[in-house]
Amino acid sequence: MSDPMAPAHPTPHDAGLIEIAMAFDDAFWAPTYATMRSICLTTHHPERLRFHLLHRTLTAEHHDAIASIGRDYGAAVDFIDIDARSILDERIAAFPRIRLRRLNPIVYARLFLGDLLDPAIGRVLYLDSDLFVRSALDPLYFMDMKGHAIAAVLQPDRTHVIAGKDLRARNAFSMAEPYFNAGVMLIDMPQYQQMDFAAALARLPASELAMFYYDQDMINFCFRGRMLELDPRWNLQNAEPAHEVFNPHIVHYSANPKPWFTWSRVAFKRTYRHLMTNRYFYQYRRERMVRMVRRWLRLA
Repeated sequence: MSDPMAPAHPTPHDAGLIEIAMAFDDAFWAPTYATMRSICLTTHHPERLRFHLLHRTLTAEHHDAIASIGRDYGAAVDFIDIDARSILDERIAAFPRIRLRRLNPIVYARLFLGDLLDPAIGRVLYLDSDLFVRSALDPLYFMDMKGHAIAAVLQPDRTHVIAGKDLRARNAFSMAEPYFNAGVMLIDMPQYQQMDFAAALARLPASELAMFYYDQDMINFCFRGRMLELDPRWNLQNAEPAHEVFNPHIVHYSANPKPWFTWSRVAFKRTYRHLMTNRYFYQYRRERMVRMVRRWLRLA
């Protein structure tokens, strides 16, 4: 396992900037705001942060709330409207048909970072929107990646994710090899830009591709042997209150219990509410309730 506190090795173009990419849609605007705010609050130099936001069309109100991060903390905020560029639907059409339907297609956006970001950017820290960043990201961002294309944390339930029902191993993966969570990834962009995901997956039979877990499986398959394992505190997943003692750098609410759910029992839930701010926390919960009622009415 690599030491995330290793000496920094920034490349010349970095100029001390920390490049962060996130992908989300309008239904996840408030968690995105909370994740961005947690990053700004836990760094001494938020002006060195540059957020690249790969998003589907946002309402003007939600767009302004997220943009306030730049006004309040001095961070650079780059909005990249995926719908306006039509890249998501076009590229997804080239990917294999997947049986799962739970995840939003926006999750695929991280596969196209090489097309959407400035090619001069040498490395990017990709972050999901359901995170609480509790430590400065400098030690992670400027770590020595030792030639690897991606640095990430192992998926805790990787055996089940890989093999599924009755732990029937798939041909594309081996339970004897590491399998990483894609919610926090430090990416070496020159190597990432060279990856043709569709071509790399084309050699697999359709029956195998149909079982893929969206982009996370694709990244693990295409970059097998080129991913560096990080300390789990950089992506502590599904943490409950008892896990707060581990003092994680990043808490990842990757399972169904989210900190904005009334009934959830997750780590740092009270702090997260104020991280999102009371105003946006309760506004977001009201919006979610309205969407749920409208969904019920449509089903009825």
